[in-house]
Amino acid sequence: MVILGIDPGYAIIGYGVIDTNAKDMVLDYGAITTPKEDTLPIRLESIEASLKYLFEKYKPDVVAIEELFYFKNQKTVIQVAQARGVIILACQKYCGNIYEYTPLQIKQALTGQGRAEKAQVQYMVKAILGLDSIPKPDDAADALAVAICHSQTSPMLNANKA
Repeated sequence: MVILGIDPGYAIIGYGVIDTNAKDMVLDYGAITTPKEDTLPIRLESIEASLKYLFEKYKPDVVAIEELFYFKNQKTVIQVAQARGVIILACQKYCGNIYEYTPLQIKQALTGQGRAEKAQVQYMVKAILGLDSIPKPDDAADALAVAICHSQTSPMLNANKA
């Protein structure tokens, strides 16, 4: 099963693509970035176009996305929420099979602790996927963590595991 993990944002959107049936699970990871000098509508359009490219290239069976968490900066939370809306719309449009996970659920799935530090989660991403180094930028590592979370917690994927 091909899983596209997404760490939503509007300046940087992390993505990670894994294939649970492949020996080398990681197909790709990285970040979609939008220039701060662009207007919000242009940035949102760029996010949708970049996601469309990922869907066409990898044809994921499922999308796992991190749920929005509380921001102290209200302007930032509104822009991230708007971008997240575009992200969810693109996921529905090009895949239709979307799962959402809280940061606590993701940390729990990867480390066994819902209050794990970011460095612990990044280390586990590296270890679980057999990577030589922690994926950069951090947003890409976070997106891979969301994909791993889905692969480890989805009843459909774990039905035949002992």
